[in-house]
Parts: sequence; structure tokens; C-alpha cells
Amino acid sequence: MRFLRRWKTRILLFFAVVGPGFITANVDNDANGIYTYSAAGAQFGHTLLWTMIPVTLALIVIQEIAARMGAVTGKGLSDLIREEFGFRITFFMMIGILLINFGNVVGEFAGIAGSMELFGVERIYSVPVCAVIVWLIIVKGQYKGVEKVFLAASFFYVTYILAGVLAKPAWIEAIVATVKLPAKNALRRQDYLYMALGVVGTTIAPWMQFYLQSSIVEKGVTRRDYRASRIDVVAGCIFTDVVAWFIIVACAATLFAHGYRNISDAKDAAQALHPLAGDYAYILFALGLFNASLFAASILPLSTAYTVCEGLGFESGIGKKFGEAPVFYWLYTILIAAGAGVILTPNLPLIKISILSQVVNGIAIPFVLIFMLLLVNKKELMGKYVNSRTYNVIAWVTTLVMIALSVAYLWTLKAGTG
Repeated sequence: MRFLRRWKTRILLFFAVVGPGFITANVDNDANGIYTYSAAGAQFGHTLLWTMIPVTLALIVIQEIAARMGAVTGKGLSDLIREEFGFRITFFMMIGILLINFGNVVGEFAGIAGSMELFGVERIYSVPVCAVIVWLIIVKGQYKGVEKVFLAASFFYVTYILAGVLAKPAWIEAIVATVKLPAKNALRRQDYLYMALGVVGTTIAPWMQFYLQSSIVEKGVTRRDYRASRIDVVAGCIFTDVVAWFIIVACAATLFAHGYRNISDAKDAAQALHPLAGDYAYILFALGLFNASLFAASILPLSTAYTVCEGLGFESGIGKKFGEAPVFYWLYTILIAAGAGVILTPNLPLIKISILSQVVNGIAIPFVLIFMLLLVNKKELMGKYVNSRTYNVIAWVTTLVMIALSVAYLWTLKAGTG
């Protein structure tokens, strides 16, 4: 009986803290991620699948660090950066995060517009309506209610796994490509390095670390119940990258294999799947795109509002009323309104903007990781919860590899190879 009571307590504790890690990781497969993974599969087939295993390991470690810092310190990442490194550094970092995240928000509304156009709804109607919906979800909802909506939305990502199976890919070839490094000449190509940066940048985005740590604090996760939260983080990271793998595989099996190498927007990817993989794959892809876009259009402005307000010392949190955190809610509102407004501008190269924002994520993430690693290894801040040697090796190697990828890409730009 004691054994059963102990396990019952553990299960109840897990469900009490589940949410932030799973939600944060799954928003990673937003419209921008779908654009990037789809373009990777369409343009390069299976040759970028090798990134999935190392990037999943890196994502688990980095997200676990963010969650641990939130549980131990009770403070958000930008809050800690301001306290430990000063206001000036924090201010410039907040400006950078604001600009990068705004590009991501624009991409989410592009995904909403594209997915609804597949069902015959014009963007002039779909984008404003969805903008109001995502605003109401946050501003009028309490944290627990909002989190339930986001957790339910996460499971719609299963549609991408189903779409990948229905595409009937070459399974053996895909699995081999996942564990085999690409040819050396690929790493000298400008277009390949650009897409590799985008794939890693959309998987390990700067905003994720700020949002996850803030969510852990908002939920009230402490050192005592942190172990259950760690399971939430790991499960979310694995699930989101399995979905990413299936998106690449599905587009490689349909688009790449049949010569569709250029995707102008996510709508093109879904339409290309229609004749090649059947009605079910087409519908699943479109529904998944809409869910991903609406889901992330709520989270990304929220993450930005958390990050900027914490960093600059303003009140923040969806548990607070509008009057208690006006800067937080106004920033959230402006990001949604401006992001939706941009999409209503005709003839914008939306997919190029979205993939570029993910490449910028990839170039920017080392700077965020350096601050995280300096913070998490401070004994006076973290006590016995500082990083282990293994975690430090994985996180620093990830940082150095991302810097190397960025330098290699910039070198190919200068050399004009591609």
C-alpha cells in the first residue's frame, strides 16, 4: 500500500507541474518551423535529417537548464540577466529579442492566413478574427485555463506524424540519413548552411528559453517538485522533434521526390501533398498548420512580453489583471495587432521572411546560451543545482557549433559559393 501511495503521489505531482515544458517545446513547431522543415525536406530531401538527433539532445539540455533556473531562483531569465549583468546589456538584448520575435509573430499570422485560404477563407477575414481570438485567450483567461487550451492544442501535432506516414516515405533511406553525416561538399554550400542554420534556429530558438523559465516561475514550480517538471521538459522536446522529423520526411517523400523544390509558402506544401499523398494528408497538413499557427500566435507575443517586461523591471504575468501589468498587456496587444497588420499587406515574400527569422534565431542563440551557462554555473545563485560536467560539455559544444555554422555561412556569402 505504501508503494502504491508513493506512486500515486508522484503521478499527481507530475500532472500538477506538467505544461510549461511540453507547451514551449511544441510551439517550436510553429508556422515558421513548418515553413523551415518543409523547405528543408523539399529542397534537400533527407540530407538534413542528421541534425535531428544532436539538436534534440541539445534542446533537452538547454530547456532543462532554463526550467531548473526558474524552479531554483523563482525568477525569469531576463530578470536574472539584468540582476547579474546590468541594465545596459539587458536593454540591448531586449531590443534584439523584440525585433527577432516580431519577425516570428508575422510568420505565425502568415501561417493562419495560408491555412485558412486552403479552406476558401480569405486572409482579410481570417487574420483579424484569429488575432482577436488569441488576444482574448490570454487577456481574458486565467493561467490554468490558458494552459489547458495550449496543452490540448499540442496534441494536434500528431496530424503531422499521420501526414508523414500517409506520404509513404522511403523509411530505410530516411533512417540511414538520420544517423549519417552529409557529404563534406554539402557543408561548403551557402544554401545548405543557410537551411541548416534555419533548422537548428527554429528548433532551439532564443525566445523558448525566456518563455519556459518565465512559465516555470508563473506556475510556481519549486525545487521540491522540479523532478516532475523535468519529465515534462524532456517529453516535450522529444515529441516536438519527432514531429519535425516527420515533416521533413513527408516533404522529402512528396515534394523533393517529384521535383517540387521551391515552396513559396506553407500553403504550397499542403497543396503539393494533396495530389501526391491523397486527400487525408492534405487535410491533416492544413489542420496542423492552422493549429500550429494559432497556438504560436498566442505564445510568441506572450513570450516577448514576459521577456521585455522582466528585463526592464515591469510587472508581468497572465495571472495579473490588465491594470496590474499594463505594459505587459499593451506590448502583447501591439505585437498581435502589428503582426496581423503586416500579413494584410499584399505581395510580401512571407516564407522568405519566416525562414530568415529562423536563420537569425540560429545566429542569435549562442549569445543567449552564453548568458544561461554563466548564470547556471554560479554557485551563489544555484547552489547544488549548478550544471553537471556533462551538461556543460553538451551546452558549450552546442554554442560553439552554432557559432561555427554562422561563421561558415557568412564565409560562403563572402566567397559567393552556393
